[in-house]
Amino acid sequence: MARPRSHDKRNAILAAASQALAEDGLSATTARIARLAGVAEGTVFTYFENKDVLLNGLYLELKAGLRLAMMADFPRNATAEAAIRHAWNGYVDWGIGSPAAREALRQLSVSGRIDAEHRAAGSEGFDEVGALLRERTASSGLPAEQAQAFYGAMFVSMAETAMEFIKQSPDQAEAYRTAGFNALWAALGGR
Repeated sequence: MARPRSHDKRNAILAAASQALAEDGLSATTARIARLAGVAEGTVFTYFENKDVLLNGLYLELKAGLRLAMMADFPRNATAEAAIRHAWNGYVDWGIGSPAAREALRQLSVSGRIDAEHRAAGSEGFDEVGALLRERTASSGLPAEQAQAFYGAMFVSMAETAMEFIKQSPDQAEAYRTAGFNALWAALGGR
């Protein structure tokens, strides 16, 4: 009879995978992930059929954490600027507070290892931010779908840039956070 799976063990494997990806990139081995999680390598495969299943599961877990950070207490009745700033601050706080998760998500996002189904599932729950970006960029001249993707990528790129500068000069964190948001807002047509 198979032993019941432990939620804590699964979470330890995901946390270890995040750390291993942040440190070693996509070449991180399941053996290293198991060592970091404090489990046998075979245990990794009890929870995840293979490395791609593990990476796709990690992607969803990281996107869920990011979504929670950006969308918690989202100000639905605020101005577009205040709502986008809220999402921006959530993203930056998450990235600064979880550097391994941020780096792992960055690597997974550009890898070919995440399938379309998991990419789509990872995008769920960001609809309100997406709608605000669409609204702000409606006159961009780009088709709506392309405009949202373009400005969404711009949001991420500018936030990543702000986080890199914050990492280098933590004493200037608020200045970089504000300058980054102001640049994003200007790109979105804000005054």
